[in-house]
Amino acid sequence: MTRRDVRDLFLLSAFWGMSFLLIKWAGHDFPPVWVALLRSVFGALVLLLAMTVTRTAFPPRRFWPVLTLLALLNNAFPWLMFALGEQTVSSSVASILNAATPLFTLLIALGLGDSRPSAQMGLGVLVGLAGVALTVSGGLSGGQASLSGVLMILAAALSYGVGGVLSKKKAAGLTPLSMAGSQLLLSSLLLLPFAAFGPHPADVSLRAWGAVAALGVFGSGLAYLLFYALLARVSPTQTSAVTYILPIWGLFWGALAGEHVGLASLLGVAVVLLGVVLLGAPPLRRAT
Repeated sequence: MTRRDVRDLFLLSAFWGMSFLLIKWAGHDFPPVWVALLRSVFGALVLLLAMTVTRTAFPPRRFWPVLTLLALLNNAFPWLMFALGEQTVSSSVASILNAATPLFTLLIALGLGDSRPSAQMGLGVLVGLAGVALTVSGGLSGGQASLSGVLMILAAALSYGVGGVLSKKKAAGLTPLSMAGSQLLLSSLLLLPFAAFGPHPADVSLRAWGAVAALGVFGSGLAYLLFYALLARVSPTQTSAVTYILPIWGLFWGALAGEHVGLASLLGVAVVLLGVVLLGAPPLRRAT
């Protein structure tokens, strides 16, 4: 990886790692469904502008049903779950729980027969889940999380895993920019009726508006552009290294905002990352 690649990977991890705290701030004044809706809208505006500048066309009509399903699994549902979950879960704990996404992705791929299990994979899953359990127990005992909030965030991570597997199986051949732009547009449309007929925001502070705008522009729109630009230059394995950094950023931003970061959370993130590293590392071979 070149210096530019390392720089972009660092920026991408910062954008996505900051999202957990922005969700918390936006949720102080906006109802959860509005947090997810405005994140989708601001992100879609960035990507649609990029599609216009690069003259990227929307996908063919035959892809729109599967893109609607992917928008639900990758954007609308998990973003709503994060907004709901972070009402009772600290942003730092939420960032660690999000690191369970690669574990769920592997388990789903194994269940569908898309990946062959190995002893190292099994060990990685067990270690990662142990880290999640340690984080949950520390968050519950330390007052940084509620059980219902934890379950919502784990549901979001599971949704990401299902969406990731289906994206590879059902959306092959689409350009990344057109796929991302279409998904955020469809996510906005999926969430709009629930926001329109549900609770509306009132007395929204400037901080909440800034948080939800930054969440959409940086944490969604620009992050997608940066991710796909990086993916075009380096391998998917190298790009996936951003997953290892997100919980560290989540802890950093949470501590900077005054959230208490307990020892169990620090141990949990270390164990989760160890499990993810085991999943991504080459298989160990015996010396002959």
